[in-house]
Amino acid sequence: MESLVSTEWLAGESITSDLRIIDASSHLPDAKRDARAEFEAGHICGAIFMDLAGLIDDDAPVENTLPSPEKFASRMALLGLGDGSRIVLYDDSAIHSAARAWFVLKLFGAQNVAILDGGLAKWKAEGRPLTAEPIDLRKRHFTAWHNAKSLRSKAQMLANIQSRAEQVVDARGAARYAGTAPEPRAGMQPGHIPGALNLPYTQLYNADGTFKDKAGIRAAFEDAGVDLSRPIVTSCGSGVTACVLIFALHLVGKSDVALYDGSWAEWGADPQTPKETGASPAISH
Repeated sequence: MESLVSTEWLAGESITSDLRIIDASSHLPDAKRDARAEFEAGHICGAIFMDLAGLIDDDAPVENTLPSPEKFASRMALLGLGDGSRIVLYDDSAIHSAARAWFVLKLFGAQNVAILDGGLAKWKAEGRPLTAEPIDLRKRHFTAWHNAKSLRSKAQMLANIQSRAEQVVDARGAARYAGTAPEPRAGMQPGHIPGALNLPYTQLYNADGTFKDKAGIRAAFEDAGVDLSRPIVTSCGSGVTACVLIFALHLVGKSDVALYDGSWAEWGADPQTPKETGASPAISH
């Protein structure tokens, strides 16, 4: 199974014991949408709801922090996701949250994980069927392990400002990156991590919500000033859309990529962290 599958492929794939379809929709609070209620009203046949927004460390001081491996394994087992499962993720979200689900699953050891290109919107636009019927879930064993190499802490990001060993790429919109638009979270200072480049995640998609081809993805990163031969750390508002960048880089074969999970929710809330404002260096001239 490829990492990016088409609606045609999924429609033609029979639901077998090893295939799991997951609705990984999650929305920002200002969207005023209920992902679970929308799932229950209509979803792809055989799909289960992941509740990505609830798959977090409730005790962490920063919102949307990744859960422990134990919590993640327990949740996956209850969803019927076991070792060896083929997993296809989709969403119906402006923040393309399936990419976050893909990153989390890969981080905790899932091997065969794909995203439905174009998500639920493309599925519906093509007139493909939906159902409101739930499926019976049989608990399976999911062995979780934690790939810490794929994550960066605030301390590591602070050290990187001096070393510049890794390129930091911010997935937020240009105005939030520049500090000219207000942050959606209270208490956030404006701007970006010093030295970070800006590639809004929306620039990696075609008009129909499908991913750009490999040449288009490479061009988007290069136009943002990113050197694809060097290591990359991605960041955003709270660690969700930064995963879109990571998945796109995966599609072009780049693996030396990590996520700053705390992102601006952590960095912007700390008065001691340095901040920059202004347009990205790649476009400031």
